[in-house]
Amino acid sequence: MPLFTNTEIAFKNKSDAELKKAYQLFKMMNSNFLVRIGPKLVNLAFTLRLPVRKWIKKTIFNHFVGGESLEDAQHTIQKLHEYQVKTILDYSVEGTKDDSGFEQTKNEIIQSLHFAQDKKEILFGVVKITGIGAEEVLERYHPGKSQYQQEFQKIRQRLTEICETAKQTNVPIFIDAEHSWFQDNIDRLAEEMMAKYNTEKPLVYTTLQMYRWDRLEYLKKQFEIAQDKGYIFAAKLVRGAYMELENARASEKGYPTPIQKSKSDTDKDYNAALTFCIEHLDKIAVCVATHNEESSLLATQLIEKYKIPHAHPHICFSQLLGMSDHISYNLADEGYVTAKYLPYGPVEAVLPYLFRRAKENTSVAGQSSREFELIKQEIKRRNQL
Repeated sequence: MPLFTNTEIAFKNKSDAELKKAYQLFKMMNSNFLVRIGPKLVNLAFTLRLPVRKWIKKTIFNHFVGGESLEDAQHTIQKLHEYQVKTILDYSVEGTKDDSGFEQTKNEIIQSLHFAQDKKEILFGVVKITGIGAEEVLERYHPGKSQYQQEFQKIRQRLTEICETAKQTNVPIFIDAEHSWFQDNIDRLAEEMMAKYNTEKPLVYTTLQMYRWDRLEYLKKQFEIAQDKGYIFAAKLVRGAYMELENARASEKGYPTPIQKSKSDTDKDYNAALTFCIEHLDKIAVCVATHNEESSLLATQLIEKYKIPHAHPHICFSQLLGMSDHISYNLADEGYVTAKYLPYGPVEAVLPYLFRRAKENTSVAGQSSREFELIKQEIKRRNQL
């Protein structure tokens, strides 16, 4: 079993200098005040054309992002691969709101799949539906009604082109989950693509946010549908990243929140979903995408219990680049298929992603402090050698 407390393995990819830089970064991120005002200050600095780009690129960008382009990211991809950690390519540019921007994002994702073709160090590509279609369309479209029909069809066509490329290149694609008020239409698209492309092996993965109280039942229902229709249901399991926003919107608009009542309820459903997937692994593909040590350990225990090969093509683990290295590298060291979500894109365009990562580190109970303490432990261990 992997020991997530083994900091020597967790940080073996980092030099002393790199470890000290990570120490300073997480020390800064431990300050809720800085995380809260940081995005405003950075946006203001860019508006005033202040020279902050170089500083951002050397600090938070360098830690959480693979590079500004696929070519830039190649160094990080290879460095991960040296330690048996795979890569998930994520073009993380956000905020495009017109057809020109949506087409550009679609083409970038297609390019990433071609880039990944025949590269054993790259495991998946990623598409975020709001990167290839308007949020308004996703929120307001209803099947069978003429309004937004044409615009929704454009989104479907772009996604189909991406999935076709996944098939041609043999590089599977994750469809990310987003806000609950338009997730139904994302689910609809993901289900359609899985039915079309997952008849022989898992090429298209949907994403289930287990902090929603309805997702466990959804998983079981979709599994039955997939069995009836003859395709492999494939899912990336996450806890979720929009809890405060979801609860606030539900309260404001007066509908029941889609979010679980407590973190323990989320953990319970996550582990139940994980167990269900591994118990049906011959007919389900799953990515255990979590920074939670208990869920990661549970997955390894189930793999051992059912005598599943560590390299089984229907299961993998994933964490974000720059986070939870103690999970990623220790899993990889034990032979489990493990990958880092590696975002890439121009500094200015990736800022919304970076701000979310910083906020997520402080909002997830103990996440930033946990990272900080592990880095301190490894620095202390090295100093004692």
